[in-house]
Amino acid sequence: LREKFCYSCCSLFEKIDENVKLWDCSDQAAIRSYLCDEEDGVASVAAEGRGRGIEEVRDPAGSADNSLPAPQAPPHQAQSSAAGSRGRRGPKMCAYCHEKRAMLKRPKTKECVCKECFYLAFEEEIHETIIHEKLFHRGDKVAIGASGGKDSTVLIHVLKALNERYDYGIELFLLSVDEGIKGYRDDSLETVSRNEQQYEIPLKVVSYKDLYGYTMDEIVAQIGLKNNCTFCGVFRRQALDRGAVLLEANKIVTGHNADDIAETVFLNVLRGDFPRLTRCTNSITGEGGPLPRCKPFKYTYEKEIVMYAFHKKLDYFATECIYSPQAYRGVAREFIKDVELVEPVCILNTIISGDEMKLGNELKPLQVQGECTKCGYITSQKVCKACKLLEGLNLRRASGRM
Repeated sequence: LREKFCYSCCSLFEKIDENVKLWDCSDQAAIRSYLCDEEDGVASVAAEGRGRGIEEVRDPAGSADNSLPAPQAPPHQAQSSAAGSRGRRGPKMCAYCHEKRAMLKRPKTKECVCKECFYLAFEEEIHETIIHEKLFHRGDKVAIGASGGKDSTVLIHVLKALNERYDYGIELFLLSVDEGIKGYRDDSLETVSRNEQQYEIPLKVVSYKDLYGYTMDEIVAQIGLKNNCTFCGVFRRQALDRGAVLLEANKIVTGHNADDIAETVFLNVLRGDFPRLTRCTNSITGEGGPLPRCKPFKYTYEKEIVMYAFHKKLDYFATECIYSPQAYRGVAREFIKDVELVEPVCILNTIISGDEMKLGNELKPLQVQGECTKCGYITSQKVCKACKLLEGLNLRRASGRM
């Protein structure tokens, strides 16, 4: 392999070209052109907050307009290419329409596509998930969990567009939770307020302080950084339920994407939480209860959400929670990202594996949803986790422990 290229190096989108598998290493220009490297227009765009590569096919002339014709190569470059094993190829065309120049490479499929085809494919895949999983019914009042981040902002944009395009007949609301984290949530709520005006969808904000008597900053001051995400996650899930009741919504939609669901699968494996493992990949959770939760992004990759939000120039908040670096979920997230670099389809395979996992005939579900005896909200235990956590906080406050 010192002077020749193997099949793996010369494969593009799982296709082997018999003419290039034995190219000589000295013809670097032709090889880079074939493999669509930087000289031919592929750039690596770091995924938001991750440093992971999202590939984008650039116009060789530096123009964002993919309808412009390809510039002619200078005569001396043409002669140089002709002297090699093979000359430079023309601009790469969209794998879908075959008419416009490819501007993006999809992380999910590794296909080079134009922006317009990427937008359409991205939205249509979400539409297929909604239809196949039967997430909505005509007349539903749907509360969208809006945090101001990329996932929820893209969810608002796409749901509004698909509802108008395919006439789902659903009524949309924005529902935000103010955890009381200064320097983070107060700024992101400003983004949500702008989204309310941009998409003309009514917004409801509920806060930890009003519901539980504590802000997240106050909770961290008491318990420290070790288990703060446990408190926040439990309180936020119940806060969404309470906010949806105030909006008279009958469904909640969240922006959990394929990466998030795959991470949850591995988290439940690490914790040995088999009951949650059997249901964490469901596109609808709590289906038999009063407020089912839906995940239209179940099969949507995080990198593609970032690309969609970036190229659509959507208004979203990009800062990470100041307390999240301590979260245990980060272990599963790093593992998923490392495996994705080797084989991107691993995320979908993880979700499919979770879907296929069933309880044995001799086993019964260990948790059945009911109502909390204290607050009356949905729980699988006699007293919900939120009430238990609040009881602990109140005891610490009463004893003066900080």
